[in-house]
Amino acid sequence: MVPASATLPVREFLDRGPLGSFIAGEWRTSPSSNLFQTFDPGTGEVLAALYEATPQDVADAVDAATNAFVKSGWAGLAANERSVYLHRLADLVENRRSEIADLESLDVGKPLAQAEYDVQNFCQTVRFYADLAVHSQYRVPIAVPHHEARTVHLPRGVCGFIFPWNFPFLLLGWGIAPALAAGNTVVVKPAEETPLSAIYLAELAQEAGIPPGVINVVTGSGEVTGAALARHPGIARMSFTGSPEIGRLVARECGQNLVPVKLELGGKGAAVVFDDTEVEKTVDALVSAITLNTGQVCCTASRWLVHEEIYDHFVTSAIARMKQVRIGYGHDSDTQMGPVVSPKQLNRVLGYLNRAKQQGADFLLEGGVATVPDKNGYYVKPAILEGSSSNVACREEIFGPVPFVLKFGDESEAIELVNQSSYGLANSVWSRNLERANRVAEQLVAGNSWINAHNVFVHGVPYGGLNLSGLGGGVLGPNTFFDYLRDLSVVRPL
Repeated sequence: MVPASATLPVREFLDRGPLGSFIAGEWRTSPSSNLFQTFDPGTGEVLAALYEATPQDVADAVDAATNAFVKSGWAGLAANERSVYLHRLADLVENRRSEIADLESLDVGKPLAQAEYDVQNFCQTVRFYADLAVHSQYRVPIAVPHHEARTVHLPRGVCGFIFPWNFPFLLLGWGIAPALAAGNTVVVKPAEETPLSAIYLAELAQEAGIPPGVINVVTGSGEVTGAALARHPGIARMSFTGSPEIGRLVARECGQNLVPVKLELGGKGAAVVFDDTEVEKTVDALVSAITLNTGQVCCTASRWLVHEEIYDHFVTSAIARMKQVRIGYGHDSDTQMGPVVSPKQLNRVLGYLNRAKQQGADFLLEGGVATVPDKNGYYVKPAILEGSSSNVACREEIFGPVPFVLKFGDESEAIELVNQSSYGLANSVWSRNLERANRVAEQLVAGNSWINAHNVFVHGVPYGGLNLSGLGGGVLGPNTFFDYLRDLSVVRPL
């Protein structure tokens, strides 16, 4: 049931009946396909029914993208011409930002203000890569003796994307914007839990004049639709964002076809807090980070390493600040933290809390199920844990508002604790001593080190991970654009 607080365009969009995949500029609503449902995590009620794309639907989407790559003219357009279409798409998204944010809030459960940020970030990403494409060189001379030589950068072809449920629209932009700007066509598989904003975008792309087949969206489960996309031999480059467990499966399928793959996976980020930091400001920033999107953020700081001199002050302040977080429905204006996305995710968070307690963790703030009046959703209270670094809640990604606090005495101990993790996505260092902050930041094993801030995303600065957090190149940087171009060497002896 669509809540009365939804905007009229969103209600009309969801009231169409079962939604389907968008292939070659047309909606695919095959009665022979299985139906699945997407739910409002804040109420537990059904938002929409959708058709699950079959392996044949996925094959048709890849064929449509292949045909568009070869025949639509998209790949052969000058970069400035493609840029016009992409800027037009960004304009349309910006003009409908309240509707898309509304849809995203309903589907994910996040507060409207956070959803609006995601939509604006999508627009910034599309514009960044549209402009980067215009100012990039596609024929680069190579100085070698007795030869005329150059490298030519060309679009790869059909690029496949499998996105997660925590930031559906923002990550959609991070993924497809560089691929489209480089002249490729795309097949997108949004998460089964949160497919609505990707479907909505497909219509806007058509309105922007992007040729049919350039952007295709297939809806369904990872086991059926996602697996069919990952193993399709017509994909020229694959991108997956999600858990390391599923990332391995996607990588295996791509390896069989010798298709390059980009994996953006999980994290167990640390915040190293030195004794010269401004405690209250740091606490406020880290509580905001761990409760953003109800902790369902792969790069969040879920391990807080605090210097022994300020440990008690920090912990006392963190408990008080965490208790102030307002839990509620995403459409309520005073909500700071909404529900987790599904019953499965709620059980995951509660399960980790139980396992942490069994392994001896101390609960500085208890956590558990939260109750929101008149809402039968999937709400959870923040928790704060402390104990041994070997505790499961300190080692594994919980994907909820649950930081684990550790005490350290000096730089070397802090660095050792951070680098114990099998992940390697993002950490932060908090200190007024910038020489020390920079020194420590450069010794942390991860793709990203932030100083006196956490969750810092700047278009033009590469963001990616290593170890269990991913491989194949990151996102947001100029290098990401060139990941979606193949290199051709052209040589003539003189």
